[in-house]
Amino acid sequence: MRFDSLDLIEPLRRAVSEAGYTHPTPIQAQAIPALLEGRDLIGCAQTGTGKTAAFALPVLQTLGGETVPRGHREIRALVLSPTRELAAQIGESFSDYGRHTHLRHDVIFGGVNQRPQVNSLRRGIDILVATPGRLLDLCGQGEIDLGAVEIFVLDEADRMLDMGFIHDIKRVLRMLPSQRQNLLFSATMPPSIVKLASSFVRDPVRVDVAPESPTVEQIEQQVMFVERSSKKLLLADLLVDLGVEQAIVFTRTKHGANRLVKQLDRAGFEAAAIHGNKSQNARRRALDGFRDGDLPILVATDVASRGIDVDGVSHVFNYDLPNEPESYVHRIGRTGRAGRSGVAIAFCDETEGDYLRAIERLIGQEIPVVDDHRFHHAAAVPAPGRRGGGRGTSGPSRGSGSDGRSAQGGGNRGSDRRRSSDRSGDSDTAQGPPRRRRRQGGSGRGGGQPAGQESASAGTNAPTKAAGNPSGGGDGDRRPAGAAPRRRRRRR
Repeated sequence: MRFDSLDLIEPLRRAVSEAGYTHPTPIQAQAIPALLEGRDLIGCAQTGTGKTAAFALPVLQTLGGETVPRGHREIRALVLSPTRELAAQIGESFSDYGRHTHLRHDVIFGGVNQRPQVNSLRRGIDILVATPGRLLDLCGQGEIDLGAVEIFVLDEADRMLDMGFIHDIKRVLRMLPSQRQNLLFSATMPPSIVKLASSFVRDPVRVDVAPESPTVEQIEQQVMFVERSSKKLLLADLLVDLGVEQAIVFTRTKHGANRLVKQLDRAGFEAAAIHGNKSQNARRRALDGFRDGDLPILVATDVASRGIDVDGVSHVFNYDLPNEPESYVHRIGRTGRAGRSGVAIAFCDETEGDYLRAIERLIGQEIPVVDDHRFHHAAAVPAPGRRGGGRGTSGPSRGSGSDGRSAQGGGNRGSDRRRSSDRSGDSDTAQGPPRRRRRQGGSGRGGGQPAGQESASAGTNAPTKAAGNPSGGGDGDRRPAGAAPRRRRRRR
């Protein structure tokens, strides 16, 4: 099937052609005809499948993209998005596909001055893309009237619920006219989303492009068991050994993301963090640098990850396993895009066994184990017979990728540890990713550990060196592993 067969108006066909698209993706082929007929729709599709175009093109056509609106423009289509990055990305899609139409759109989100957004709204727009917080703020100020909305799109609905936006969504729904077309898109379709959809979607067409909570087939998944304090050392080894070109590293907390970036920078590697506490300008700079290839490593939290749409990501590292298994699917979906292959490597410490089991139950398989790295930690392996997928304790043998290493899936199984509180445990200095800056006075990677490397566990624990490896240069500390830090003798 070609886009020409989807009965799109000429301005949209021209814009799609200029964007280089000739054949619709499966979700576009199924959703666009139904939406052009005015049907409500529930779409379940993985990220990177083209679902933004699946609703943007019908919205532009339904609102009359070929006719020039008269009088003051009113908001006739509302797209609700969970994050600033994703909202901006949707806005870019409307700009690309609507460039030959007479419709106007705007994107509003928090974290920036609202004045330019308010000025644009007062001039009049046809399509509004918004995050819930800023939308409700401006509605409360009387700057936004949703009484003329004809089409409502709830995008990334599962992420909306994960982030606690359920009550905001219900407030927005109460502001909308009762007669409207409703679209709901979600990467996964758990019962909570089904319940939400049933509250406002009427006789919908169901488009289910992929199985519930799928993983991308092109992605090579691996899990490595490691002590929490050694995660940054393992990450550094892999970034070098695997020849990583462009990587996203996911942490569970904002503070953990910031710390990891500082550690990578101190060791001489280029990286930037993206999360909710960063200003919009900082987030945009990081994303632009990553998208352009100038920044090889992006450290992100789940909240910010949905706006990362870069085809060239070769590796995804789950530095901290997510406590919500659905987030694992979203994370690894950042690689293996546009038909490319990708590698997703998960680190599992002794506190994260329950998270790993939940992920494997969700995806219906055991993630292959790689245990031939120098930081393998047997005590972090979940107890026998309790990993997901129902295939016992021995995971399939799997190499680690480009370095040709192989691993035994079984290994030594340690006892199941109870889940601890959320700590990223990434306070050590890491080393070894791509694009390393040369430092003076270092001792190199003698004995497998590079110069400048230090290891300090989170909290109040004393700094330690990785066992069996010589200490690096940089701080001049050459005490044996586990030695207490020296204190200066005060002069009387």
